Amino acid sequence: MSAVSWLNSEAFTAFGQHIMWSDMIGNTIGLIALALGWRRSIWTWPAQFLSGVILVAAYSSANLSGGVGKQLLVIGVALWGWRMWQRGSQQAQDGSIAVRFATWRERGQLLAAAVVGTLAVGGLFTLYPSLSWSPWADAYIFVGTLVAMVAQARGLVEFWFAWLLVDLVGVPLAFNSGLAFSGFVYVVYLALVLWGAYDWWHRSRASVRPALEGAAA
Repeated sequence: MSAVSWLNSEAFTAFGQHIMWSDMIGNTIGLIALALGWRRSIWTWPAQFLSGVILVAAYSSANLSGGVGKQLLVIGVALWGWRMWQRGSQQAQDGSIAVRFATWRERGQLLAAAVVGTLAVGGLFTLYPSLSWSPWADAYIFVGTLVAMVAQARGLVEFWFAWLLVDLVGVPLAFNSGLAFSGFVYVVYLALVLWGAYDWWHRSRASVRPALEGAAA
């Protein structure tokens, strides 16, 4: 049995749901990656890279081309994000990764990229139905994940809200695609996203306050 065949084999059954090894392992590592992101650890990026590699097999088995494409992007963006955080690792006063809120221009750019990207990818999936059985939801998650990771690499607090919006569609799509463990992990993601958003928001205010006080002086 090849590694891919083993990854896409059934690990166990729970509540009538068939859990695949690739789905379970890949999403567990992804969950760890999100927790590391909350802690602003640079190891979030290698973890996201490994998660993406494993989840390619899971989404391929579910015939979700958007999911496969998303994971390929995760792999590429994880390498880019790792480099970005390495270069910016000393920006905060405590020597950790500096985080901040995006400017209104940056928010507009992220939103425009999400809308245009979703329309483009969703249109492609609609023209070629064999690529995905749920073209618009698949496209939404595909593009939303990319936007979230780019925002994370730039240290923007908005990255957490992007993940939250992805989760709202990702949970039902995962369960309906037979990826039950993905659906369960998305629910756990929700708790981490809310926790992480609060932590980054608090830290962004703490990092800005000294600069404001210095300017007033």
